[in-house]
Amino acid sequence: MNSFEDHWSAQSGQYASFRPQYPDELFAYLASLAPLRELAWDCGTGSGQAAQGLADYFKRVLATDGSAEQIAQAIPHAQIEYRVARAEDVYLPSHSVDLITSAQAVHWFDLDSFYPLVTRAMKPDGVLAVWMYLLPVISPELDPIVESFYTHVLAGFWPDRFHYLEARYQTLPFPFEEIETPAFEMQATWRLDQLSGFLDTWSAVRRYQSEQGQHPLQILWPELAGAWGQPDQPRLIRWPLYLRVGKIN
Repeated sequence: MNSFEDHWSAQSGQYASFRPQYPDELFAYLASLAPLRELAWDCGTGSGQAAQGLADYFKRVLATDGSAEQIAQAIPHAQIEYRVARAEDVYLPSHSVDLITSAQAVHWFDLDSFYPLVTRAMKPDGVLAVWMYLLPVISPELDPIVESFYTHVLAGFWPDRFHYLEARYQTLPFPFEEIETPAFEMQATWRLDQLSGFLDTWSAVRRYQSEQGQHPLQILWPELAGAWGQPDQPRLIRWPLYLRVGKIN
């Protein structure tokens, strides 16, 4: 069994503050696929962003994460039970869950243990939905700068399993009856400091800083700031979401 890979506890406060919000349309769509709306389980919940969205549609939401620091940042909600636990270790009664979700997290799981748990916990016709996003889309001037930062400056500092993200989850093992989904994206209107706060949540940034003794955003900053213009100028930023959604075969 793989050990829990914790790449987020050190910056859990920033993660909660600077990660964009998933669109409500995504949760409405997923709820429409579920057999009932009694129980949703969000695994790898982080600070509870997806769990908060699910709570608008489900009577109860179980939100689990292996990082106690991340759970501590979650906003309390009457319908959400937060629990510190690896996704592979969560106990749920058989055939009890209508919808299981994992936002930007399933690539960290031990899938050989997680998928049998999903199959056992899911109700008949229950739905598993996993999704991810990668680089922000801002403008033709700014996008190549951020992409070069990701690809070149931070090369060699990303965890091994990031290959699943770079393939937009298309290489992720997914042994379920797959459902074709609409397109979704996150949007935010941010200043330059908010974008830099988001970039600072990347695990490779912290690893680079630890190993190189320099914050990599110092390398990026002159070009990024020059292309952005006035730092207080807000810009629309988009993150396309890449989903895999399926039912138990």
